[in-house]
Amino acid sequence: MDRAEPLIAILSDFGYRDHYAGVMKGAIARIAPRARIIDLTHGIPAQAIAAGALMLAQSWRYFPARTIFLAVVDPGVGTTRLPIAIETRAGARFVGPDNGLLARAAAEAGVRRMVELKSPRFRLADASSTFHGRDIFAPAAAWLACGASIRALGPAIDELTPLVLPEPSVTARRIRGEVLYIDGFGNLITNISASILARLAACFRTKPLSVRINGSAPIKIYRAYGDAPADSSLATVGGFNLLEIAIRDASAARHYRVQAGASVVVTAGRA
Repeated sequence: MDRAEPLIAILSDFGYRDHYAGVMKGAIARIAPRARIIDLTHGIPAQAIAAGALMLAQSWRYFPARTIFLAVVDPGVGTTRLPIAIETRAGARFVGPDNGLLARAAAEAGVRRMVELKSPRFRLADASSTFHGRDIFAPAAAWLACGASIRALGPAIDELTPLVLPEPSVTARRIRGEVLYIDGFGNLITNISASILARLAACFRTKPLSVRINGSAPIKIYRAYGDAPADSSLATVGGFNLLEIAIRDASAARHYRVQAGASVVVTAGRA
């Protein structure tokens, strides 16, 4: 990537109605006017750290190696949680709150160095206690884009707050998990991984797996959305490498009237 055109990718839960995402870009442009900015998404559900962490982990590897990821899903803004920046062995840099949001992506990229964003030189004067995206995170990302060393942004830290996700429970013939995230199509992304599904399927080679959500009728697992009949319910392993429940050409969230946290059960043969 051309050093004169650094790339900053922004993820947030700010939505598209208010000025929050735009003013972060303004803060970046004042410091690094030649930086390229990509909106990864501003549609993360409000305060949904896990959803933001999953989006970031699914995205970072598809960008140029030295991309700076500015991620802000920060219900603890103004509290004791630290504002941080991370440099990785893969080259990606991450800037955001230390609340689990950056943890999965940073671990996949290989953490090389982490710092607390503490130096007053690399933040706006009189930083507010409610908008660190504008006052601390955006300036830090911009200064990194200008070539500042991550060491200059503040003191080193040794530990990263982990992302804590609910784990599915697994027995000899059943997996019990839950919905983690609902995407814009109404697809229900669960915490049941492809590897867990494969282990259960291997134990019951002659019995197909089926899925139920909140006690629904059994849902058949397909390889792809298009393999299911029109308007029918289906389950599949999606782009997150996690089990998803969907309805072809419709919204599973609306049909099943569920939210994140809804119970999902996978069984072999008849439940």
